[in-house]
Amino acid sequence: MTIDRRRLLGLLGVSGAAAGEAAAQPISYFKGPVAFEHGVASGDPGLTYVILWTRVTPKETTTGDIDVDLEVAADPDFKTLVTASRGLRARASRDWTVKHDLDGQGLKPGTEYWYRFMANGVTSPVGRTKTLVKGAAKDAVLAVVSCSLYPNGYFNAYDAIAKLPRVDAVVHLGDYIYEYGGAPQDYGMNSPVAKSRAPQPPHEIVTLDDYRRRHAQYKTDPALQAAHARAPWIVVWDDHETANDSWVGGAENHNPDKGEGDWTARKAAALKAYYEWMPIREAALPEAAWRSFQFGDVASLLMVETRLTARTPELSYDRDMPIVDGKPDVAAFAAKWKDPSRRMLGEGQEQWLASQVGASVKANTAWQVLGNQVVMARVASANLKATMGEAAYGALQAKLPDYARKRVDQSVAMSAFDVPSNLDAWDGYPADRQRVYDIFTAAKARPIVLAGDSHMFWANELWNDAGQKRVAVEFGTTSVTSPGYGDYLPGVPIGEAFVQRNKEVKYAHPSAKGFVLLTLEHGKATSELMAVSTIMEPTYKVAPLKRFVVTPAADGGVEPLREA
Repeated sequence: MTIDRRRLLGLLGVSGAAAGEAAAQPISYFKGPVAFEHGVASGDPGLTYVILWTRVTPKETTTGDIDVDLEVAADPDFKTLVTASRGLRARASRDWTVKHDLDGQGLKPGTEYWYRFMANGVTSPVGRTKTLVKGAAKDAVLAVVSCSLYPNGYFNAYDAIAKLPRVDAVVHLGDYIYEYGGAPQDYGMNSPVAKSRAPQPPHEIVTLDDYRRRHAQYKTDPALQAAHARAPWIVVWDDHETANDSWVGGAENHNPDKGEGDWTARKAAALKAYYEWMPIREAALPEAAWRSFQFGDVASLLMVETRLTARTPELSYDRDMPIVDGKPDVAAFAAKWKDPSRRMLGEGQEQWLASQVGASVKANTAWQVLGNQVVMARVASANLKATMGEAAYGALQAKLPDYARKRVDQSVAMSAFDVPSNLDAWDGYPADRQRVYDIFTAAKARPIVLAGDSHMFWANELWNDAGQKRVAVEFGTTSVTSPGYGDYLPGVPIGEAFVQRNKEVKYAHPSAKGFVLLTLEHGKATSELMAVSTIMEPTYKVAPLKRFVVTPAADGGVEPLREA
């Protein structure tokens, strides 16, 4: 199913008066008490511009817009004002959010700025942002995050990012919010802190008002506010910003028969709320999600969209793996799995990516970094039985409930075959993945793939289909709070089992929570897997779990990963 662009742009509120054009009707302004309850944020930086965001909360019932002023300074005390914008509007039609693009307002490349908003006599918290470097750059530092499930724990990873001595941009790879409700059986509600962090609204979100309220709740979190105020964010959605395991025409967690309505309407509502509440530049879709950022001559960051514009439905072993004479028919499954018509990016985005990668290499940029939602490496199911040994595996089985024992046994059985452990990742779309690898290889790129979604840390080497060339490396960030395999099977060597089973997996950690701190330099890139000590209380420690270094290969591609 496709979305009519004109209809969707109207729903997103990025056309006509909502995009800043003159409105035909007189404007009604609310002059009563307001508050800045959701902090401030910046995003999508360029050489001389950045998007600034806030939300003004009216403290009385109103349908009026709110008049907002903005100041940008060269210092945190606002002694040196760089620019000021008066008469911005927090529109009721956009849930009283306001975004302003500072393009053409005197910003300089590679420079830090501080900003604040004012409305009805109230001043917002101060935010800090930074423009991109032009030309020669020594390095670039990125904090990479994904998957923040509000009821499952405290956002300590965001707090740790806010306290970094340096971060040029925060790259969020999706699952910024989750759509689930607050019933005892809902995802994350078995956490010890869930009662104090119950999701709002308390039911699964479906309507525009639902998605707005969930975004609003997330942005009341002080750690998240601090991270937004620390540096510009570069964001893209994954599935939970709409519904679990979403694709262009539906989602696993969308059921019209249960009153959840038309998928196109739900998707449009979710994206409208996303564009209202996130510091992302608004433009005609789908190009708003595909975009590039140039960190001087050290890195091109290319953000791709793999969910809502072209993805075909994922396969299922239950549905697509026939059982013949009591054995799985792997060949029949593989015929579907390797079908070239199965897409993640689609032709338009693929062409865009090829042009961006080619231009980056031609400009002699040191690294081509792919900001991508899901794991790209080949990852077959882990064989815990082989890793643990017969006795230890038997003891584990005896402790597990029936459903968990069945899942672990299935993983062991499937590890005998060269099929994916996760069909929702790039592994489920191997032909499209090879197309991306062909783009990298043709351009002689030096790619680093960033991935989220899996709730695990990963350090992977990516090889082409023939297994003859190391095309790229991949650093997968774990979740901020969302549970991973290691939370369900504590103490079980899942990471080691993945490494033993898979050539491309060099390191995997299934339970740590945190973020990836990526430092890009000419001649090397360093990935630090930063783990917080707990998400069960707001007091924590943060430290690198592992450090990996990669260097470029002379003829394109990369040298082997090495632990630092």
